[in-house]
Amino acid sequence: MTHKKENPYIGFEQGPIRPPSEAYSLLIRLTRNCPWNHCTFCRIYKQKKFSVRPVENIIRDIDLIKVYTDRIAQIVKPGGFADKDVISALYNSFDEKDRVAFNAAMNWYASGMRSVFLQDANSLIMKPSDLIHILQHIRACFPDVDRITSYARSHTIVRIKAADLKQMADSGLNRIHIGMETGSDTVLKRIKKGVDKATQIKAGLKVKQAGMELSEYVMPGLGGIDYSVEHALETASALNSINPDFIRLRTLAVTNGTALAVEARRGTFEKPTDVMMAKEIRLFIESLDGITSTIKSDHILNLFETINGKFPEDKNRLIGIIDSFFELTPEDQVLYQVGRRMGFFKGPEDMPDSPHLERVKQACAQYNVSAQNVDTVINELMSRFV
Repeated sequence: MTHKKENPYIGFEQGPIRPPSEAYSLLIRLTRNCPWNHCTFCRIYKQKKFSVRPVENIIRDIDLIKVYTDRIAQIVKPGGFADKDVISALYNSFDEKDRVAFNAAMNWYASGMRSVFLQDANSLIMKPSDLIHILQHIRACFPDVDRITSYARSHTIVRIKAADLKQMADSGLNRIHIGMETGSDTVLKRIKKGVDKATQIKAGLKVKQAGMELSEYVMPGLGGIDYSVEHALETASALNSINPDFIRLRTLAVTNGTALAVEARRGTFEKPTDVMMAKEIRLFIESLDGITSTIKSDHILNLFETINGKFPEDKNRLIGIIDSFFELTPEDQVLYQVGRRMGFFKGPEDMPDSPHLERVKQACAQYNVSAQNVDTVINELMSRFV
């Protein structure tokens, strides 16, 4: 890990990703890339060095957004937009012109300026005092913000003093996103996650004890065919111990440029089919017990986007969604799989009356998609979304 020291300000920065739930958040970049960067399934930060941005540069980013949003508020009515000429003139009126910052300010203003997401992969690796200073500055500039969130690694969280985490929460950091991926020690070792189940549990509990909301991400399919059952059971076990506020499903896509793709080509990793993963997800949900978490399936990679609900009251309904997929004929399962990844269906219940069903049938006929090759087609479609 390299903590790169630099003083020159090169302009407002934004990293490559944020959680889907942070689509309307202002993105403030505290660190660049990932300090771990060994996970076999991830290619986002490969060939990129990790560095912590200087605090003074981060503060300058925040101040720049403050200047822009204050002036935008004078020109643009709430819920509306000025015309392009007015916007262009507004941008040109600033002494410090930064197109990336201005666009970020415009988009954030249009969304209501309610949330901020700290980038990149693990902002909590910063010195606690520096992070707390940044959080307090965000709150001072934007007192109406409801939520400040960040990704973090479990390995990092367990090393932070409880008092520092509590002060971060008191300074405005009120939601942490953790990529648990799996609770299986076997799978965690195979994917080089750099953490074990016990540490995942300890970190999750520590976040909650600090008074922050916790989102845990789970990756169906990551155990491959060999460890599918263990992956489902051990992940549910870890989450039962933590009781996070949110459980978010992100189905595995094996993408080129990853170590996992190399394993798949060699035959040492075999991704489960959609039908297998549906069984895995059913087992996972069935094994969640004694929690009050909200589960979200808000991603195009997921076979069932309608798996959204709260435990324990929605558990049987969620299982029923998966069972309705198994009740389809093999031919209709293929239509659903393809239509889902084309974005036409969110759940099996959408398919019978969908105006897009005929288009899906035509696509399947045109490309000769069948029960025998559908997963190959789906894997190709999924690789485009990663």
